[in-house]
Amino acid sequence: MNKRHRALLLAPLLLLLAACAGPRAPQPAAPVASAAAPCAACAPCPKCPGAEPAPPAAKPLQPARWDDIAGWNEDDPRAAWPAFLLSCRGLAGKPQWPLWQPACEAAKSVDANGAAAVRRFFESQFLPFVATNPEGSTEGMITGYYEPLLAGARKRSGTARYPLHAVPKDLLTIELGDVLPELKGKRLRGRLVGNKVLPYYSRAEIVERERDHSAPPVLLWVDDAVEAFFLQIQGSGRVRLPSGELVRVGYADQNGHPYQSIGRVLLDRGDLQPGEASMQGIQAWARANPQKLDELLNANPSYVFFRELPAKFGPEDGPPGALGVPLLAERTIAVDPRHIPLGAPVFLATTRPNSETPLRRLVMAQDTGGAIKGVVRADFFWGFGAEAGAQAGRMKQSGRMWVLLPPGAAPK
Repeated sequence: MNKRHRALLLAPLLLLLAACAGPRAPQPAAPVASAAAPCAACAPCPKCPGAEPAPPAAKPLQPARWDDIAGWNEDDPRAAWPAFLLSCRGLAGKPQWPLWQPACEAAKSVDANGAAAVRRFFESQFLPFVATNPEGSTEGMITGYYEPLLAGARKRSGTARYPLHAVPKDLLTIELGDVLPELKGKRLRGRLVGNKVLPYYSRAEIVERERDHSAPPVLLWVDDAVEAFFLQIQGSGRVRLPSGELVRVGYADQNGHPYQSIGRVLLDRGDLQPGEASMQGIQAWARANPQKLDELLNANPSYVFFRELPAKFGPEDGPPGALGVPLLAERTIAVDPRHIPLGAPVFLATTRPNSETPLRRLVMAQDTGGAIKGVVRADFFWGFGAEAGAQAGRMKQSGRMWVLLPPGAAPK
């Protein structure tokens, strides 16, 4: 297939991609073109539009020294050791495994009970790189997430009447890399209508289809619409059935529509003031305005579908992240894998929620998230339950990140 034919084939897919891409930050409007006449072909006109090329973007991972890492010698790395071993387990067998295998093999002879020994291991097996934004800054936003507990049932009842949907049978996932190799890793989601692929249903459309029983299959029913919405943001959770049994559910797929923050919607409408748009603030508003809840939730067109997790994930384990291994409370983060490799140790320097108290520790990049986009951007996993949720819901801090990579995996 020549390039022209491939481009013609790809064109409708790219149009659909614009409508059905995974969650991402809203894009700014395109700038309005200037009405001024263009400059003449102008060497003598340094301010001619487009005459000066944009400065090159900074490399996302810049070499650093161990002494550069704020708090490296203050943290006890033993607390991150179990998470590191899980990273090795998750990386084994993957294409990048040969680059990580020497460090993971060397870990078997480390005295994990000694903080100094564990620190020496990382210093001898890895090289530090400071995460850097395209414009050159090294600070970014650090948020938090957790594993919530909901009340629910396997059958709909008077209280358990809000569905957690499983993956729809008519949801298509198209791997764009199968069309053009340079688009490897990019995908779009849609549905087939006749011989056309259209965007999949938005949240509002899925809710509307629930009324005529044409919505996706229901995995479980839960008691609270607000908790069900935040479960979609967290990506995993536990549901307590009337018998007392705990069922774990995790992210299975998404409808392809972009994520829209309902906190931002409430701020823009003036329903919440700056500083009130935490998870707790949004929940309080929803409880006080039940008649407006559906309209608010539908302002976010994104919708997450769930699966029941197998019993191999025990009650003491965290939920499985994108790397396929259980997350460890306060030692795991979600990152943008376009910039930070999954499985990599990361030293995080930020502050505790709504505080200036330092939070500096070694964590592992073992998860991803629809809203986690950018180089210096992370979601800190607080663990399971209400206390973890209280921390996660208030966390929106500034922070820096140093990524630790084995020499073979270091950026060229």
